[in-house]
Amino acid sequence: MGKRIIQQARGKGSPTYKSPGFKFKADSKIKPLTKSLVNGRIVDFVHCSGHNAPLMRVFYDDNQMVLFAAPEGVRVGDMVSSGPGSVCSDGNILALKDIPEGTPIYNIESQPGDGGKFCKSSGGFARVAAKTSKIVTVIMPSKRQKKFNACCRAVIGIIAGGGRHEKPFLKAGNKMFKMRAKNKLYPRTSACAMNAVDHPLGNSRSARKARNKAVSKHVPAGKKVGSLWPKRTGKRK
Repeated sequence: MGKRIIQQARGKGSPTYKSPGFKFKADSKIKPLTKSLVNGRIVDFVHCSGHNAPLMRVFYDDNQMVLFAAPEGVRVGDMVSSGPGSVCSDGNILALKDIPEGTPIYNIESQPGDGGKFCKSSGGFARVAAKTSKIVTVIMPSKRQKKFNACCRAVIGIIAGGGRHEKPFLKAGNKMFKMRAKNKLYPRTSACAMNAVDHPLGNSRSARKARNKAVSKHVPAGKKVGSLWPKRTGKRK
């Protein structure tokens, strides 16, 4: 009988895989879509254990309070805006089609109005590389180029908290509690070091970096050792 691998065990009730969501302040999402320009003011900065970057609380003129990642260089009392006609400055929310090429951005939407899905870690930012009438090409933090709908929105600036990696944890216990606060498993065991029932890549020969493979029937006789070739492969139709 097999066992559930780690990916399947998350959320099944064990304390190791539970997320302390009751400690989180809110989801880090930008203001919903608006047809006109809406101005807002930064009223507070919030620490949330579920996010790497500090969050800023923005109160907009339409009496809506929004909490999302703060960019570098902003202060309490600064004015920000959202919607068509916004100025390209830190903390403002604009559509990708309205952002000049080369501008650093973060919290990029995958679909217009979803609140932001990409580039949300502290110190990260992306850049607008090229634009057409319908597609905008963005250089992600990994240097990979990704294409977005031109109506998707993003926040101008670089996410605050970029020096997070410069402070060491010093103890494994500190790292464990920090990772558990974000529902991340720590320490992580290598997949090939597990048993075969615990992971698809696990086997008794843990030094191998892939699953156990059978030899081909076309190899020389001296290589026909270990797991021999199967009679057939693939899904039976």
